[in-house]
Amino acid sequence: MSTIFTEANVYPVTGRLIDAFTEIVERFPDRPAVIHNGRAMTYAQLDAEVRRAARNLGPRPGVVAVPTSRTPDTIASLFAIWAAGGAYCPIDPAFPEERQKAMREAAGCDEASNSDDIAYILFTSGSTGDPKPVLTPRRAIDATIPSLRTLFEISPHDRMLQFASLNWDTSFEEILPTLTGGAALVFDDEAYTGSFPRLMRMVERERITVLDLPTAFWHELVYYLTEEDAALPDCLRLMVIGGEAANPARVADWCALDTAHVRLVNTYGCTETTLITHAIDLHGPRAMPGLTLERIPIGRALPHVREYVSEDGELVIGGPPVALGYKGLPEATKARFVEVDGEMRFSTGDRVSAGPHGVLFHEGRIDNEVKIRGIRVDPAEVEAHIAAHPAVSAVAVTAMVQAGRTVLAAFVVTRDETTSSDILEFLRARVPQHLVPSRLSIVPQLVYTTSGKVDRAKSKESFNEH
Repeated sequence: MSTIFTEANVYPVTGRLIDAFTEIVERFPDRPAVIHNGRAMTYAQLDAEVRRAARNLGPRPGVVAVPTSRTPDTIASLFAIWAAGGAYCPIDPAFPEERQKAMREAAGCDEASNSDDIAYILFTSGSTGDPKPVLTPRRAIDATIPSLRTLFEISPHDRMLQFASLNWDTSFEEILPTLTGGAALVFDDEAYTGSFPRLMRMVERERITVLDLPTAFWHELVYYLTEEDAALPDCLRLMVIGGEAANPARVADWCALDTAHVRLVNTYGCTETTLITHAIDLHGPRAMPGLTLERIPIGRALPHVREYVSEDGELVIGGPPVALGYKGLPEATKARFVEVDGEMRFSTGDRVSAGPHGVLFHEGRIDNEVKIRGIRVDPAEVEAHIAAHPAVSAVAVTAMVQAGRTVLAAFVVTRDETTSSDILEFLRARVPQHLVPSRLSIVPQLVYTTSGKVDRAKSKESFNEH
């Protein structure tokens, strides 16, 4: 049993992650921990904010909903909740209020719940239209973060840009290895403008050494660097990508640039298996000898992960990173989580094949889920929300490629003269932006299978033919 506090009134906490943070505070109290728009907060100052926030929470606060913002306050809240023995649940204040309320209720934020074993609750897409809360235990994050510090080779000299949405688990890949490794976490408004010249200037100005970018965004960055004959700042040593398949053409473009000194690491993982489970260096000083890039692998299992492949080629993950299931959803949990010989395992839904040296290649999904902006989406969830519109009689949602990106397309049959704009407005008031289709078309009818279910693919083909 350890504690983050030195005062008389302390709250007990367990977990190696908090221990690692307090050790770093003791070793590097005057080093910058968080830099927000050029203003630095030292480890000692961050520690003081964590202590203050934890005292305000009180012991065992249960599941705590945190309105996220790219500021040191969110970081202090995260560590304070863990220090006090609670579970962290990020809520994006930009989400529609109805969605925020549903998330808080599903996570049990307003209940007097025992959350000692839970590190955080995040949400994945589900076919019912309701958010599915994933219960990530402390043991999972305790096992994962040291593995990621090693993968990223984090040192106190590093400066990691915080780029991912604070409501998704990728943000933990940035925050936790950094602040348990003595490095600096950088928030900067210039990173989120969508301008690649401004982003690169900021990386150089703030001496960023590590970037962790969604693969789709990285594709666009590579295109910019190639077309503009622009150079990466010399300070950058590591580029981490993940969230969806990397395009071999963009990887080739990256390799043709002056990037030999920069590690390009492709990663794979699920919310239910705690951040990254597989990784591989595609280019740079740690690239695997003899690796060919006509197909881009998802990599090999990290040391804390136990990997299995089922008879039909589905990747199954076991070991300490596996979540406890979906809170309040026993049937959904049973469908994806199974206990084998005392070990909980998660069926990812991803079909894989094995290459040389234990490297895995992604061969598509077994189910209907797709990746939108690096976020797993079940089209049936979007269908459920659209079907709630009183004028909608039938709907099919599927994925399509538009300008090199995977986007959602909805095909809707209505009972009256309701327009696609009306339905999109209805949807935006209820769900996050990543669940709003980029294309919504009113159609006279859908195509059904012989069993009476909507055939998403053929409905799309039928519409395109006309």
